Amino acid sequence: MITKIFLNIGALLAIAFLILVILQIKNEQEVSKIWRSLEGVPTENRFTKDMVEALPAPVQRYFLHSIALLTPLASSVSLKMSGSFRMAQDKPWIPMQATEILSTKGFVWKARIGSGLFQTIGSDRYTNKSGRMRFFLWGLVPLVNAHSPDITRSTIGRFAGEFFWLPAALLPQRGVSWKVIDEKTIQASLKVDDEPVTLTLFIDDNGKLLKLSLPRWGDQTEDGSYTYIPFGGEYQEEKTFAGFTIPSQVSAGWWFGTDRYLEFFRATVEQAELR
Repeated sequence: MITKIFLNIGALLAIAFLILVILQIKNEQEVSKIWRSLEGVPTENRFTKDMVEALPAPVQRYFLHSIALLTPLASSVSLKMSGSFRMAQDKPWIPMQATEILSTKGFVWKARIGSGLFQTIGSDRYTNKSGRMRFFLWGLVPLVNAHSPDITRSTIGRFAGEFFWLPAALLPQRGVSWKVIDEKTIQASLKVDDEPVTLTLFIDDNGKLLKLSLPRWGDQTEDGSYTYIPFGGEYQEEKTFAGFTIPSQVSAGWWFGTDRYLEFFRATVEQAELR
């Protein structure tokens, strides 16, 4: 009798494991399909000075620093990064490795966070006017499967807020309007699927990006309610990839620029392919 019970339990566990594997395979196939849909195609359009000559001088400096003249205007960038992540101010930093594709149509961030028994694997994405976060413990056990209007609005902020990795997406030819706050502070205004986004970029005398901030929809409030929260990051280093000079060492968090700043993300970009 006991042997039969253990066999039945073993069979149920095997079935449960198989179901989890099948669900994970389906999720990976879905994410891979979305990733491929975001990949840019080579273009003959190249960056020229006249594309930005009507913009204020500080904005011109940013673009001329970020995009070398005659560089093909990429519509997507694929990134490989490593770094660390934490869930709250009082939580420890844990290792993170990730790949990301960011295009003018959306983004997918695939990450492996933590290690050993506490490793989570999943993705964060915005495509087809919808945002979603999905993570699994050990890559199998569902932990997070969040998709709602609030999640979508928040991921729109992340999407636009990472265009510093795809500078061509911020050109006025993409429908972005620019204004100058001062010689080292410039602002880009754009819409993502009817959601207005305002990016404030802080640059140096040469046009190098030092910091970026935006109001981003989020729930990092005392009562967990959603509202627009100052969000942003600092960029400690940059690298040039195929004519694009982009931040390669970044940190980011909620309540950026305030005494409540919660830095939760640090990353170093190891590879970038723009096309």
